[in-house]
Amino acid sequence: MAALYDTPPRSVSPRARFATTRWTMVLAAGRRSSPEAARALEDLCRAYWYPLYAYVRRRGQSKAEAEDLTQAFFARLLEKDFLRSAAREKGRFRTFMLVAFQRFCANEWDRARAQKRGSGQVILSLNLDTAERRYHAEPADELSADRIFERRWALTLIEQTIARLRREYEVAGKGGDFDQLKTFLTADSGAIPYAELSVKLGQNEGSLRVAVHRLRKRFRELFRQEIAQTVSSPDEIDGELRYLLSVLS
Repeated sequence: MAALYDTPPRSVSPRARFATTRWTMVLAAGRRSSPEAARALEDLCRAYWYPLYAYVRRRGQSKAEAEDLTQAFFARLLEKDFLRSAAREKGRFRTFMLVAFQRFCANEWDRARAQKRGSGQVILSLNLDTAERRYHAEPADELSADRIFERRWALTLIEQTIARLRREYEVAGKGGDFDQLKTFLTADSGAIPYAELSVKLGQNEGSLRVAVHRLRKRFRELFRQEIAQTVSSPDEIDGELRYLLSVLS
């Protein structure tokens, strides 16, 4: 994750740069019914459901049980009363999700599973077909359930960031450049073999250095934006960034 440390934070106040995000919209809605907040929460859930699936699998649930439990949890979460629960939690969406899921597992799993199987209704479509393949690619069992949740949360944020960055390059007609340079997003700056790459890619070395620098800089900007979507205050961004990188080391 060296690219995330290449440039120190800007001197501009983080509050001046912090726009209303999906999670801050959910929290700000409080006890009011808000379609915009509901859609924001659904977007967050759709993006970050897999860490919970991995968590419950590491807790010993079978594939079928984990699928039922994850789907039932999100069905309950997206019901009309979710804002009251969200507003009571701390500001990080990561914290809210895990605490809410743990409570759900402890108190409501049996009843929710019966309701889900009886109704046949799916409120949030999750790509459960890929979940088990992803889970079997996880590290061996030395990671606890809590640790695998945190690790997958951090990796999901990175995956979301890379997907956004790829889309930007594709829109600009530079998808090929992205494919050639994406390997160096997280490499140490001093370890990038610019001279060798310039020959391989048929580019001027100076131009290649500029292209890699811009790619890494934009990656850092987008990664901070992704983190901002999951915290409720700009004061939490740097701390969350440091914490998420620590769980990957």
